[in-house]
Amino acid sequence: MKIIVIGAGAWGTALAVSAAPRHAVTLLARDAHQARAMQQGRVNARYLPGIALPSGISIEAQAPAHNPPSLAAQAAQHDLVIIATPLSGLRASLAQLQDVRQPVAWLCKGFEQQGLMAHEVCAQTAGDLSAGALSGPSFAQEVAQAQPTALVAASAHAAVRDALVQAFHTQTLRVYANDDIVGVEVGGAVKNVLAIATGLCDGLHLGLNARAALVTRGLAEMTRLGVALGAKPETFMGLSGLGDLVLTSTGDLSRNRKVGLLLAQGHSLAAATASLGHVAEGVLCARAVAQRAQSLGVDMPIAQCVVALLDGKLAPAQAVALLMGREPTNEAVV
Repeated sequence: MKIIVIGAGAWGTALAVSAAPRHAVTLLARDAHQARAMQQGRVNARYLPGIALPSGISIEAQAPAHNPPSLAAQAAQHDLVIIATPLSGLRASLAQLQDVRQPVAWLCKGFEQQGLMAHEVCAQTAGDLSAGALSGPSFAQEVAQAQPTALVAASAHAAVRDALVQAFHTQTLRVYANDDIVGVEVGGAVKNVLAIATGLCDGLHLGLNARAALVTRGLAEMTRLGVALGAKPETFMGLSGLGDLVLTSTGDLSRNRKVGLLLAQGHSLAAATASLGHVAEGVLCARAVAQRAQSLGVDMPIAQCVVALLDGKLAPAQAVALLMGREPTNEAVV
């Protein structure tokens, strides 16, 4: 199989490294200087340092929009197209790929600032594509090092799910198929917002009881929003729900959790995000998640507190007090 990965960040590079022993992989870097450095050093020093790029990976610079050879022309030479840009770059990539006939999948997780998930952006921008998402609990570094990982290939199109399984399923990387792309994408987006809250909890040294409560009630919020958007409740007990939430909320490699930790230590949001060197999608999509929930009448108190915290309307201790001071109620998920 010939695979093209558009975007040479940590996650796109890690998947390219994972697939290279069995497939011909082209890795497109947006920046020509970065592409040359990776070609010469055979390492992605900026986003995935210390991981050698196998010889099976061909590194190229992404063609500028509307300039030959176009991104669509580059993609058309492959059997599977992977978009590995942040969510903010997805719309532009899809617009250039709207006439591609090969299966297309994106790796990004979140909501656009306008409140749309990735599959909704695709329907609006490139509705004829056979497309889907590759998601689940995964840190790029561990995938590149071939440590055991499980992902979910989500799409309404069986051909897309099958292509993703064929491309990436190995003895160290299991890929499960799921046709509930709404549920998979809600899980992938909301867990980043909840990880900020969990980082805050840990940064304030509130204890393991508090963390467990936060993760559990966060899962309930995630499920309520997903079901309101048409997802299957059981999806949230799977890899892209509970699995990704646990990883991102507790793992030391989580950028969103790191934001919460730094805020708890008194750092400003600007300083916290600048220190990461990568995108923390939870910061970018928290408001959109809360607004989408509000428009549907879905109660998401943890997400709302995260938004207030990021906006500077609540101090860390005030956010905790607000959540703990809510009126008693029956435990419910949906």
